[in-house]
Amino acid sequence: MSGGATPSASDAAALAFAGVGMEFPGVRALDDVSFEVRAGSIHALMGENGAGKSTLLKILSGAHRPTAGEVRIDARRVELSTTSAALAAGVAVIYQELHLVPAMTVAENLYLGHLPARLGVIDRRRLARDARRQLELVGEDVHPDAPVGELSLAQRQMVEIAKALTRGARIIAFDEPTSSLSEREVTRLFAIIRDLRARGCAILYVSHRMEEIFALCDRITILRDGRLVHTGDVASLTRDSVVERMVGRRLADIYRHEARPPSGAGLSVESLAGPGLAAACSFTASAGEILGIFGLVGAGRTELLRLIYGATPAVGGTIRVAERPVAIRGPRDALRAGIVLCPEDRKKEGIIPVRSVLENLNLSARRRVARGGVLIDESWERRNADDRISQLRIRTPSARALIRTLSGGNQQKVILGRWLAETVRVVLLDEPTRGIDVGAKSEIYAIMQQLARDGVCVVMVSSELPEILGISDRILVMRGGAIAAEVTRADATEEGLLKLALPLEAAAAKP
Repeated sequence: MSGGATPSASDAAALAFAGVGMEFPGVRALDDVSFEVRAGSIHALMGENGAGKSTLLKILSGAHRPTAGEVRIDARRVELSTTSAALAAGVAVIYQELHLVPAMTVAENLYLGHLPARLGVIDRRRLARDARRQLELVGEDVHPDAPVGELSLAQRQMVEIAKALTRGARIIAFDEPTSSLSEREVTRLFAIIRDLRARGCAILYVSHRMEEIFALCDRITILRDGRLVHTGDVASLTRDSVVERMVGRRLADIYRHEARPPSGAGLSVESLAGPGLAAACSFTASAGEILGIFGLVGAGRTELLRLIYGATPAVGGTIRVAERPVAIRGPRDALRAGIVLCPEDRKKEGIIPVRSVLENLNLSARRRVARGGVLIDESWERRNADDRISQLRIRTPSARALIRTLSGGNQQKVILGRWLAETVRVVLLDEPTRGIDVGAKSEIYAIMQQLARDGVCVVMVSSELPEILGISDRILVMRGGAIAAEVTRADATEEGLLKLALPLEAAAAKP
């Protein structure tokens, strides 16, 4: 489907990249990239991690100066030598990590750097009035005097957009803006972006989510290895053709699903109850099976996995691993039972950003191999890290590199690699491919398939219906904090799963 409307403004190029190149010592990040973004249009920018998208956005924001080519705004060459120069040229880049000051008020953030003043004193009345007007433009009902640190992520994002408009931005780039938003918040953000298009803004939209691109964007540019491989109308492409251009090869089935007979008892959950669940949950998953769990935001999927892992204490129920009852009072008990969890928020709960890849890979196993339980066995840790990096094809300059410098997909591989040094029977994966590109997704799926072939029970929560349908052997659907249905792979369809996941009154009203 293509939800991108015909641009309402003229087809004039508000923004153009002309032969743009960018070289760092030993690395060519961009090579002769040329394309235009029209006024009154939403232009998608896609590519795998490392394709050059982030570098291009940094050039646009004034953080980098290209080593070749030029940037043009309204057909005139511009020197975006600093972020201030970019702002003065009417450019705003809204990154996934928002650039707001949490301790300052909404109004102060909106006008930071150009606060209205009278006789050298901030004009608070005018500041509040102007801030309300800007917030109304993005449909955000928050008080101008509210500290930004007290707002939700979606509210902070709207403040960031309003901030761009206060500076007269006509070219606005969004970098993975929906990665941490609920479905309702995404719908609202899309309405704002479409409104910006209707006002004649040129929107550059970066996302890994294919469904967003086809629902929102008019045109698309695809990068691969720093080079432009395609620019054209979204309506002329299919999901498969976009994927093939991104990765440079056909991916008839990126999920690599294969039929496997069950290889014995895996995980059994009986009447598990606890915070986040409206009803006790019971299900089984065999060794060698990939069990998918689908549901809308707030359905209780993450809460169920955290209860199984002991990250949240359960108030009742029984858990068995390989038919043996296990008492799980916390994650240590889960690890001893062979249950591991890859959490939804990998940056907050899955990695230590200021530590190396080596240290993150060895975090769990260190307790077992430390000499005398105290002294780190550096030789073993180096071997283990090198083995996991090779086994999972983790792309990192070295095992000593800080994990925060890796792409999201490679960070996810490090989290998986951490558990491969353990005796694993059950792997719980919560949104394992969120925010990573299609090539890295395919590699994560391959790791999941290998775990299943090795007799591990894999339980995966995902909000992406194509992913649930593509990788799962069997599917549970959650709704309102309870398991609503179990569906076989053969019987599962997108429409059927979505209807089961919707609240009963909404499902009844759905044609």
